[in-house]
Amino acid sequence: MSRFRFVDDHRDAYGVKRLCRLVEVSTSGFYAWKTRPPSPRAVADGELLEVIRAIHTESRCTYGAPRVHGQLRRRGVHVGCKRVARLMRTNGLMGVHRRKWRRRRPDIAPAPDRLNRDFTAERPNQRWVADITEFPTGEGRLQVAGVRDLCHRGLVGWAMGPRPDAELVVDALVMALGRAEPDPDGLVHHSDKGGAYLSGDFCSMADVAGLQVSFGSTGDCWDNAAMETFWSTLKREIAWIRGSIWFPTRDDARLYLFEFIEVFYNRQRHQARLGHRTPAEFAATFNP
Repeated sequence: MSRFRFVDDHRDAYGVKRLCRLVEVSTSGFYAWKTRPPSPRAVADGELLEVIRAIHTESRCTYGAPRVHGQLRRRGVHVGCKRVARLMRTNGLMGVHRRKWRRRRPDIAPAPDRLNRDFTAERPNQRWVADITEFPTGEGRLQVAGVRDLCHRGLVGWAMGPRPDAELVVDALVMALGRAEPDPDGLVHHSDKGGAYLSGDFCSMADVAGLQVSFGSTGDCWDNAAMETFWSTLKREIAWIRGSIWFPTRDDARLYLFEFIEVFYNRQRHQARLGHRTPAEFAATFNP
């Protein structure tokens, strides 16, 4: 999702000027993007993507870019394999592949673990935890980035897209910052050492917002247990309600998750540790 697309999706709730300021784009640039017709290349990519999706679906989602490219050539569609790979990558289409052995990265990060598994907070916007999970769909995986407040336990920011990249986690952080003012004594943003959270784009955004970033150790889920348990609860309850966490399309998943998070989880679902109140009700007690 581009910065302009994020502004467009949330303009009704937060206003164009405020969102543009948060994501550091000009309002004139946003309106120019809004009125600009798609380029011939973008139109051609959209048409090619439909054929790629059909081939990928016919293969039961097993074909990667080389085999999809081969099928395109058999159908008389002559395009480069790199272009096919790019369209598949940006739209979350992936084939069966062998896992590659990787040398483990050194356990380093640009900031220490400031929580040390203490997942509590005295006030809202004092400590946030963040992570990425995924949901399977008929169009490929949908990646979901979330930001959770450790005081009222609600999700204050989220974003969805085909790739678990820096743009996704920046969009989730921008939503959270658009809803809340960081605590005057400082706001800690804690996550694992995933590449998206270690990226320059994310660290720069956190620095501009005045956040104290925090990272758990590599490969230890307990260092971000508050967010891991949120994803586990979310998927377990969705599976109980729907019978599965699989969705026919990414748009179906987006619509369902939006309603589940914003309406049910944040505003209707009571939590025993909050005195059998919802996150929204508990947060309201700090703003009499």
